[in-house]
Amino acid sequence: MNQLLQALIFFSGTLFGFGALAQTNLSIGTGGTGGVYYPLGGGMASILSKNVPGWQVTAEVTGASVDNMKLINTGKIDAGMTLADTAWDAYNGADKFKDAKVPVRTLMVMYPARMQVVTVDGTGINAMADLKGKRVSVGSPGSGTEIMALRILEVYGLANDIQRERLSVAESVNAMKDRKIDAFFWAGGVPTAAVTDLAATPNTKIKLIDHVEAVEALNKKYGPLYVKDQVPAKTYAGMDKPVQIISVWNLLAANEKMSEQTAYTFVKTLFERKADMVAMHKEAENIALEYQNNSASPIPYHPGAIKYFAEKGIKLK
Repeated sequence: MNQLLQALIFFSGTLFGFGALAQTNLSIGTGGTGGVYYPLGGGMASILSKNVPGWQVTAEVTGASVDNMKLINTGKIDAGMTLADTAWDAYNGADKFKDAKVPVRTLMVMYPARMQVVTVDGTGINAMADLKGKRVSVGSPGSGTEIMALRILEVYGLANDIQRERLSVAESVNAMKDRKIDAFFWAGGVPTAAVTDLAATPNTKIKLIDHVEAVEALNKKYGPLYVKDQVPAKTYAGMDKPVQIISVWNLLAANEKMSEQTAYTFVKTLFERKADMVAMHKEAENIALEYQNNSASPIPYHPGAIKYFAEKGIKLK
């Protein structure tokens, strides 16, 4: 009996050893904990880990878009979430990526990132021009929010006329509660948990500032990346009317070196488990086949993604 037991233990250990060797560890770069990237990325990691045999996928907290492109370039993450304009800069070696182009490819178009310029009653800010001289957070270092915010401020001639802070959305909300800043920029899905928290703060009424008129100037200078959009009324407590804003698409991207099969499995599994993603965050409702096109993604799709979408009747490049 002892010999049989020892044999079973050895056999089980051998199988476990082979299973460990076969395990594939992957990571998804997301963003800060107060935004949409992190909970949605965590949901994606969980879905992939549960539904792809041998895969163990983790979601990494990062500075968001810019950081994710740089981490993809160095191989420190396998996939990452990014604003389309940041991905475009990375692909072309522009702006923050002048020192090195990133061989980045789109796995899927996710949802529109709505630029929200947030303030509260009592700051005297009712329009973009009122930001002049104010304490304004433009987003965390290494984020797509920062890039987009600085571009919008440039259009309004305010780039050098604010007291600039570089805070994450969660940090911005805390600073706003403490009245250490007067306004902040945040490009993300709606509702964003941190902004919802600010709107729910007693004796606080938030205001989102209209900036849609900047879209033409942005697209003229940076390419057809930005679209007119709105944050619907009632998105946050105290919002009694919609606000006209600018949006850019969010992408899930990877290095071109990711194998075709890995990319295919990534995309196929997530699309087949879309309901599970929606359960993690309602913005996942916008992850749809109809938005998978070369207009929403300014950079090429990964061959593995192209293969999956071709099976669904969508031709991409």
